Amino acid sequence: MEEETIERLRYHYGEILKLLGEDTTRDGLLKTPERVAKAMLTLTKGYTMNPAAVLQSAKFNEPYNQMVIVKDINFYSLCEHHMLPFYGKVHVAYIPNGYITGLSKIARVVDIFSHRLQVQERMTMQIKDCIQQALNPLGVMVVVEAQHMCMQMRGVEKDNSVTTTSDFCGAFNQAKTREEFLELVCTR
Repeated sequence: MEEETIERLRYHYGEILKLLGEDTTRDGLLKTPERVAKAMLTLTKGYTMNPAAVLQSAKFNEPYNQMVIVKDINFYSLCEHHMLPFYGKVHVAYIPNGYITGLSKIARVVDIFSHRLQVQERMTMQIKDCIQQALNPLGVMVVVEAQHMCMQMRGVEKDNSVTTTSDFCGAFNQAKTREEFLELVCTR
């Protein structure tokens, strides 16, 4: 099935190159449609993965009920509006309610959602919702800081602009808890 998908994508990327005025028979472009097809399958592999199952695969009963923070999780994604990259860091906190998960699983959840065509706002909510549903913690907070190539390479062409989004629930509805998280995340 994957070979068929690669072949179909390869064909279409070849046609796109021709529409752009390229000679797809020239040396440098001979294998480009296939390379792009394979790259797109890698960049969008999150569609084939279940993030909640990842969290639950390492779900442990533990009485710990203080904030758990995984910060500076690097991610790379594709903007669904222009299919250009956006990238940055994700900071996640949750307060366990009888269950914890393996710390690497939080990073894997970020990877899964970022390996889909995305908008930053939705990705932020999806990460938060997934952790909330899979672990049922006392609260979850997610902050995403990203640079968007669609703003840097085209349109307004503003280098170094950073977009920050956040979403939270449960105990993080209290300003004091949010402030503690933000203080701990901003400590470098």
